[in-house]
Amino acid sequence: MIHVLIIVVVLACLALVYFYRHQRLLRERAQIMRDAIRHRDFSFHLPTRGLFFGEKALQEALNDLGSETQKLLARGEVESWQRLTRVLTHEIMNAATPIQSISQAYLKSPDIEGSPFEEGIRAIHDTSTGLTSFIDNYRKLTQLQEPVLSDINVLSFAESLASLYPQLRWHIDIPADLHIKADESLLRQVFINLVKNAIEAEAKTIGLAPSPLPLWGSASISQKREATAAMRHSPKGGAGRGLYFSNDGHAIPPSVAQEIFVPFFSTKQRGTGIGLSLSRQILMMMGMTLRLADNPRDGYNVTFVIEMN
Repeated sequence: MIHVLIIVVVLACLALVYFYRHQRLLRERAQIMRDAIRHRDFSFHLPTRGLFFGEKALQEALNDLGSETQKLLARGEVESWQRLTRVLTHEIMNAATPIQSISQAYLKSPDIEGSPFEEGIRAIHDTSTGLTSFIDNYRKLTQLQEPVLSDINVLSFAESLASLYPQLRWHIDIPADLHIKADESLLRQVFINLVKNAIEAEAKTIGLAPSPLPLWGSASISQKREATAAMRHSPKGGAGRGLYFSNDGHAIPPSVAQEIFVPFFSTKQRGTGIGLSLSRQILMMMGMTLRLADNPRDGYNVTFVIEMN
């Protein structure tokens, strides 16, 4: 009888310890999601390994909710900038085109040629021409072709992209059987924009890898270990939620990270500020999203995440 009582007490203690540890794990998960929402980062995707079936269903719902919220926010930002771009380009073109035409007509006049006014009128013409060309660039944000989706082998696509930039070192860690549905020409334009940005940031190495779980910077050590374990046990090719695009160029300061997808924003003297915002818009048309990871992958300074439905 005493032995039975001891066994019952031991089992009860073990159950209490397990219950306490499990509740602490749930509390850590809640804190991670709370921190993510506080920082407007809805890209968290916590693994469900080790949860009971009800908790697993709840975590999956929260993961999906965070992902959908991120997409809605990104889509809202893109649509707002599209509307603003349409208005600005229309108004500026209405003002710049007559100036360009009139100044060009004056430059052809024999009364102006060789006169003291020629230099000033030429400056006005050149400036208005440059402004018109500048605005034509931004019209790309509102005049994108509709994507035609096809099945793309990601490894073959990445290798063809790498052949365009032999001056870079490419680390392509993509399973041979990983496929996505996308418009190949539009997707290539997105990757070319990312590569050009990396080159301008003096990158020498580009890394491409599948992303079974998005990166999040606010996770605890135990959660990161859990995520890593889940990634190790995920089947190759089938569990990927997207792609990591990394480079070893100059890191993006936190003060700039929130602005890089804003149209017209650029830290480069000759930058147009259109590349990343255009890339995000292209991917959204194909049901994907583009974001900057809070923490770059090991060995790199910058990591972008292309997430898929």
